[in-house]
Amino acid sequence: MKKINNPFPINVVSGKTYYWCACGKSKKQPFCDGSHNTTSFTPIKFVSDKNKTVYFCVCKKSGNAPLCDGSHSK
Repeated sequence: MKKINNPFPINVVSGKTYYWCACGKSKKQPFCDGSHNTTSFTPIKFVSDKNKTVYFCVCKKSGNAPLCDGSHSK
């Protein structure tokens, strides 16, 4: 399976809670599927303030997790 590093655009819904995968093991990237249970990582909660497109980090190196900050291109 090829590793994806580019940000993942998601149309989020205002007030909805999303759990971003911080461990990188989830098969439902960029979101958590519980695979972190065997790691020291925990998912990061994200609640949108409005309906919009959000670019979630997939490389797991962002300094602005769960959102992409361009770290994948460095």
